[in-house]
Amino acid sequence: MKKLPNLLSLQNDLHPTWRKILGGEFKKKYIKDLWAFLESEKNLGKIIYPPVPNWFEVFKKTSFNDILIIILGQDPYHSEDQAHGLSFSVKDTIKIPASLQNIFRELTNDINMPKPDHGCLNSWSEQGILLLNNVLTVEKSLPGSHQNIGWEIFTNKVITELSARKKNLVFMLWGRNAQKKAGLINSCKHLVLKTSHPSPLSSYRGFFGCKHFSEANEYIYKNHLKRVNWAISSNF
Repeated sequence: MKKLPNLLSLQNDLHPTWRKILGGEFKKKYIKDLWAFLESEKNLGKIIYPPVPNWFEVFKKTSFNDILIIILGQDPYHSEDQAHGLSFSVKDTIKIPASLQNIFRELTNDINMPKPDHGCLNSWSEQGILLLNNVLTVEKSLPGSHQNIGWEIFTNKVITELSARKKNLVFMLWGRNAQKKAGLINSCKHLVLKTSHPSPLSSYRGFFGCKHFSEANEYIYKNHLKRVNWAISSNF
């Protein structure tokens, strides 16, 4: 029988600022039930993305204290080698998925960003952008397969804590599932931007032309005297 890593060991991998805020969640029944479900799925031979060490990657990359923008997607990429724990991002050796190509297209149209040659968004994380999915795992080739097993409770906690403890953040909610979290955000303290998911199935329903990136930078500069450099550095 295959055992997942101990919850405590994964908790200890989180950035200390996140460990302080989320540590209590790892002791709750829902997360233990979630863990038991994922373990049973693995033992049935099901392939789960991203790899186990990347399930909480988003909380290792970006300190809670540094967060300026939250980009909220739905669930991880469900094809081999794509998901690595940051919403919409892929490693720089992987072909850019269609959703991310659409994000880059909107960036070019919005702020004239040159088209990147890879899809790794680590540089965004390093600037205080939390690349979060509503659900943190998915079964291979089955988008949405890990909805309603407990991840939403966990990510609700993340959004609630960000809204309550910080001010003047930008929340980009892309897609119907992401937009369900709008009620957790104090819109008097934060900027909430909503549009369709950048997937080819829905990108023409509002994502193209949304101008979220320029709007976010204007808000961040006004409130924090900072601007995000959205450009993705070339590998060459």
